[in-house]
Amino acid sequence: MVKSLKERLAILSDAAKYDASCASSGTTRRDSSKSGGLGSTEGSGICHAYAPDGRCISLLKILMTNFCIYDCSYCINRSSSNVERARFSPEEVVWLTLEFYRRNYIEGLFLSSGIIRSSDDTMGQMVKIAKDLRVKHNFRGYIHLKSIPEASAGLIEEAGLYADRLSINIELPTDAGLKQYAPEKQPVSIRKSMGDLRLKIEEAREPTFKGKRKRFVPGGQSTQMIVGADTANDATILGSSARLYSSYKLKRVYYSAFSPIPDSSRNLPLIKPPLMREHRLYQADWLYRFYGFSIDEIASTGQNGMLDLDIDPKLSWALSNRDRFPVDINKADKEMLLRVPGFGGKTVKKLISARRHRSIRLEDLRHLGVSVKKARNFIVAQGWSPHRSLDRSDLRTVFAPAPEQLTLL
Repeated sequence: MVKSLKERLAILSDAAKYDASCASSGTTRRDSSKSGGLGSTEGSGICHAYAPDGRCISLLKILMTNFCIYDCSYCINRSSSNVERARFSPEEVVWLTLEFYRRNYIEGLFLSSGIIRSSDDTMGQMVKIAKDLRVKHNFRGYIHLKSIPEASAGLIEEAGLYADRLSINIELPTDAGLKQYAPEKQPVSIRKSMGDLRLKIEEAREPTFKGKRKRFVPGGQSTQMIVGADTANDATILGSSARLYSSYKLKRVYYSAFSPIPDSSRNLPLIKPPLMREHRLYQADWLYRFYGFSIDEIASTGQNGMLDLDIDPKLSWALSNRDRFPVDINKADKEMLLRVPGFGGKTVKKLISARRHRSIRLEDLRHLGVSVKKARNFIVAQGWSPHRSLDRSDLRTVFAPAPEQLTLL
């Protein structure tokens, strides 16, 4: 039975929910209201992606197809999976994107796909979609393509001419995990593709002889790592992410909590990690990238290389390093202020600016958006000292969530 466009949209939009790497940060600002064409990278609406400055950008997030020739154990769309299959033609994806935009539902497209026939065939169709949107329809909205590592370098390069961001999935944090659960995928090939893309991005940002820069993936590249499909602990995951950031200058590593798929024939871990683990990894990743924490500092606060699920990683570090506190907020440098629980980057910037004019009191922190409950035990302010509260053996219980009564039904 031939499925209608509406039925296929329901299947392929639902199948795309397992792709986490669809943020729209880092691209250039374009607005068709000023320069003609269609779309924008600056709009807001029913949104699924946020830029670092808080802009909310709505994306049509779909798979071109959930047919796939690969049989990765962790993937719901693997070739042996008994799921309902569907497929869009390139022309249908283009039409859907334009129609969703004209109805003010979206401001861009996130497109991924299962691999059909071959990597080049699939990547070629995805490139055609992006090219048609840009060239034929002058679409100026955000486009994120999930690239296929095994596709030819020429196709990846062509995709970069039309997409704002490309992402190549590293899949799992270790080569051993990938070999065990996705033996058809080669980690060496994935890393080579990521390395080649990094070089192309850097080359495009070099001034040309005419003094202009070539437009090529202005939003850079990102990757996705599945959490919990193998037995790697959080320290291993964060260490792998740190190497990826360093080696390939990634804009973002996205963590996707693995949801086990019932299948007795698959030798997968029995423990399902909670979504809170995914959340804590994002917080730890943020500390590493923007707050000056090392991976060893972050990972050392938990047990057996796992992050504490009850409290955030910065608070966990502070409780494990009480000798570094309390911090005098009127004298401490920026690096140490960023390590105070409850203090964010914007807060620290405002605090440093404000203390040039007067001494900061504890009540002033509320006006700066600080979680005073978190911060008060770790700081000294004008007229405030935590005294000996840092010595309390039960200090962690002040911050940990209260135990919940489990239902018996």
